[in-house]
Amino acid sequence: MEPAVHSLDISKGRDARERLIVALDVSSAQAAHRIVAALGDSALTYKVGMQLYTAEGPSVVRDLVSSGRQVFLDLKYHDIPNTVGSAVRAAASLGVSMLTVHGSGGSRMLRAAADAARDWPRLTVLAVTVLTSMGQEELATTGVCNSVADQVIQIATLALSNGCHGVVASAHVVYSSAGT
Repeated sequence: MEPAVHSLDISKGRDARERLIVALDVSSAQAAHRIVAALGDSALTYKVGMQLYTAEGPSVVRDLVSSGRQVFLDLKYHDIPNTVGSAVRAAASLGVSMLTVHGSGGSRMLRAAADAARDWPRLTVLAVTVLTSMGQEELATTGVCNSVADQVIQIATLALSNGCHGVVASAHVVYSSAGT
């Protein structure tokens, strides 16, 4: 299986390895370690999502961090503010470099995540705007009347105004709304 590669930063003058995130979308630590070993020093940052984290727990994150890798923990935290703040602190104590919260959790939850990360200056909190699997029809079934593009903008604005460092959005939605 080919690992998915996500762009992290396209600024010029930086080592290409710093601009890649390799998704470890596998179900075991053994499979994840095979990918990391195969890539060697070609990549520095690895995404651990729900599948791998649920199967292997925090030990997979600790192993990656102790081997000198950066970890993007993509669990899309979405709960009451206190719980999300506590989860962000727990993730930070594992040594993750980046994590996701779900922007639809609202202002107080987003602020709690950002505030919890403040003690960890190397931790980046990203807010997921609208899941890439959701089209207009699916979004409407959840009671959201905005277009997908408008919802992405609304959640992105909310996240950034509440201290998140950035957002995650579908490139297709961003590209298609750029001309409007």
